[in-house]
This record gives sequence, C-alpha cells and structure tokens, in this order.
Amino acid sequence: MNKLSIRDVNCSGKKVLVRVDFNVPLENGRVTDDTRMVESLPTIKKILDDGGRAILCSHLGRPKGKPVPDMSLHPVAEHLADLLGRPVKFASDCVGPEAEQKAADLRNGQCLLLENLRFHPEEEANDPEFARKLAGLADLYVNDAFGSAHRAHASTEGVTRYFDKSAAGFLMEKELQYLGQALADPKRPFTAILGGAKISGKIDVINNLFDKVDNLLIGGGMAFTFFKAMGKEIGHSLLEKDKVELARQILEKAKRAKVGFLLPVDCVAATEPKEDAQVQIVDVDHIPADLMGLDVGPKTVQKFADVIRQSKTILWNGPMGVFEVEKYSMGTVALAGKLADATDRGATTIVGGGDTSAAVVKAGVKNRITHISTGGGASLEFLEGKTLPGVAALTDAAVKV
Repeated sequence: MNKLSIRDVNCSGKKVLVRVDFNVPLENGRVTDDTRMVESLPTIKKILDDGGRAILCSHLGRPKGKPVPDMSLHPVAEHLADLLGRPVKFASDCVGPEAEQKAADLRNGQCLLLENLRFHPEEEANDPEFARKLAGLADLYVNDAFGSAHRAHASTEGVTRYFDKSAAGFLMEKELQYLGQALADPKRPFTAILGGAKISGKIDVINNLFDKVDNLLIGGGMAFTFFKAMGKEIGHSLLEKDKVELARQILEKAKRAKVGFLLPVDCVAATEPKEDAQVQIVDVDHIPADLMGLDVGPKTVQKFADVIRQSKTILWNGPMGVFEVEKYSMGTVALAGKLADATDRGATTIVGGGDTSAAVVKAGVKNRITHISTGGGASLEFLEGKTLPGVAALTDAAVKV
C-alpha cells in the first residue's frame, strides 16, 4: 500500500477535499465520543497550517439516501471547531449551489464541513455524476477515512477519478502502516486473537492468517462451532450448524500448519445472556445441556495470557463473549489488560475496531495499546487480504506534488 501521503503534498492556496470518518455517536445534539474526529486532526491541521482550505466530507449513520435531521453533521461541525480552536463553516448540503458557494468563499487556513454524504443515495451507489460534483469543490483529494476504505462509494473511490492527485491522510497512513507491518513483517512470535459471534464472519481472516501467525487464539461465540466439530456438548451455546464441517477442516489445517491454535478451556455459562441470570464457570468438556456459554472463563484468560506474554506482535479482533452485557464482559476486559501489559513490555499491540476498541476503552487501557483501529469492517477486510477500494484508488507514492 505504497500510496502518496499528505506529508508529501504542499496544500498552500489549494482547496482540499478531505474524506473523514466523522460517523460519531450523537446524543441530544452533542458528540459523545470524538475518537475518530481527534484521529483526523493532524491531517486537517496540516492542510490549514500549510495555508490550504480544508473541505471535509463524511457520512453519519444510515439515513438511507434521504435527509434525516437527527443524522445531520451540524453538531459535529460545532464540536470540531472546539477541537481545532478555530471556526468551522458548515454547508447544509454536500453538493449543489450552497456547497459550491461556501467552498469558493473559503480563504487560506479556513475549514468547511459538508452535510452528511448519505443524505444522497448516489453516495453509496458510487454515482459518477455525484462524485464529479464533489470533486468540483476542490483541487486536491485526501482520504483519511480508513473506516470507510472498504466501501467503493462516490466519496471514497469514485471521486478520485476527477483528481490528478489523491493522497492518504495521516490516519489512513497510520492504519495501513500498523496493519500492513503486522501481516508483512511482524516481530515474532506473532499472535492473533479472534473473537466474535460467528466463524462465517472470520473464516477469511483465519485462512489468511494461517501462514502468517505463530499462534491463533479463538474466543467468542464462534468457539462453540469448533467444539461441536470436536464432538463436545455445547448446550444452548451459539452454533452455526452449516459451518461445523468447515470448523472441522480448520482444525485439521491448524494441525498441518503447525500453528498454535488455542480454543477456550472453560467458559461462563448461564440459561440466557441476561444480567440477572445465574452463572456457572464450567470446563468446555462439561457444558450442561440446558446452559449456554457466554464468555471465556478465568482458566482461558490465563492460558491466553501465557501466549500473549511471550509474543512480540499481537493482533486482536472480536470480543471473547457477550461483551455488551456487563456480566459476560469480564473475559474480554481481562484480555484487554493482558494486551496493555504486553505493550508495556515492548510488544506491538494492534486492536481492531468496533467492540474490541470499546473493550479497550472499558478496561481503561486505551493509552497502553500501540494502535487501535478506527475501522472495524475495513480492518477485517484488510486482514482477510482483500484490496480496499478507497486505498487502491489513491495515487501511487512515486508521484510527488
């Protein structure tokens, strides 16, 4: 992913269209988690400090191609102004006369945020005319939205066809650097930890990582499909019946590949995933027929911790249990602490987006992880070995501006 970087671009006097990922949670018109915004500040500041004019575009939520007042980016513009310490102009549409006029009126060092891209169905359809209108607002294009890089949308892929130069922002560059380094040339031992509900969501990742990692640790709901493939009683635990044979094949492949393939040895079990349910900690060989496994148990955390302690590169994607219910989040939170300890010892730790990032925050170790990805889906597809359309569309690094 050797792409032109914004660090190699002089933005002085230029209008720069920046695709950011400002898909942030809002509550009563206020931003409740600005992590993604903060991560893009270096790119925005670079443009403004160069004497450029930053025109920011983003989606927010899933408005399904029509304006939804609760999904307006206007409160985000106000919050961004506080973060930047300077005014941020706002256009009530991302294309059309008002957007064109406000972009034209910008002066060097000024910033404009356009309204939600997904208020137009043409955005997700990657409509060429919509992409052309967006591109017409600026002289240069920068993509700093790693979280949307796996989508071939008008603002991530289509728009690049109308610019001579399209560069990666600092956040995009950082994401590709850490994930790319982990897959291409990791410090060893290299351990990947995969969780989440289903094997079907992680099968391509597992297959792509087999010849790259030294250890593969499996947790979450998908572990029970593996147990079923091994002939174990799993009670009412989550099961993908149509993936049992696939799980059996993966287990065989793990033996042949000589990869350390670790599954949970105990779990937290209950009748249902509710906070007030009575729980038991049981070995995975003795899961009662009337219960379901909802989190990894303490023996598993210790077993995984022993591997993590010896690892130099650790990649983690997916929670170890029903993380959104407090009672079944303990294994995930404990694992986050083990990763933080590994970072303190000098290991490189990389955490995928979504629930895994939330777990690191919940565990209070956010600042003790080497890199926390801002893109759940994008990081997953990258780990699957897939080409990300929003990255592939950027200008190759050999071209200087």
